Amino acid sequence: MIEDLIGLLAEPGQPNFFYDALDAALARHVGHRLLTLLYTDGDEVARVYSNMPDIYPVFGRKPMGVTPWGDLVLRRQQPFLGRDRDAIKWAFFDHELIASIGLNAAINIPVVYDGETIGTINLLHEEFFYEETHVQIARKFAPLLIPAFLEARRAGSAPRDGKGTRP
Repeated sequence: MIEDLIGLLAEPGQPNFFYDALDAALARHVGHRLLTLLYTDGDEVARVYSNMPDIYPVFGRKPMGVTPWGDLVLRRQQPFLGRDRDAIKWAFFDHELIASIGLNAAINIPVVYDGETIGTINLLHEEFFYEETHVQIARKFAPLLIPAFLEARRAGSAPRDGKGTRP
């Protein structure tokens, strides 16, 4: 599982080659209908990957003011497990959009490097799909994103296509 992905980091076509492989691995081992990957950029987060780019476009940015979700995931570096619609409503300002596409459960995993949260893995599925065991599996994938997120932060908002590819 993890070992296979580590080997892919050396392949050309990064980070998109890796993002696609990570998407497939997370789908297989955790499950998701929506996967987004966000890196932190000051007081904002920027999306570098989305398997639904028409709804959640790559390099869409969101300001991250002080929120309970941000305190939990970004500041305290703890995963968020939202099992139902109420949890999604508590965590996300765009909860109505999330619900409109039938997604009422989420897992958010912080990606931490050198003591700083540099991004998150965001998995969404139908209500009550996720359990704590899914969180523990998803956490194992977070360190693999450190190189890609550091590069994304360095590169800033270079234009990319809908899946995160540079033209």
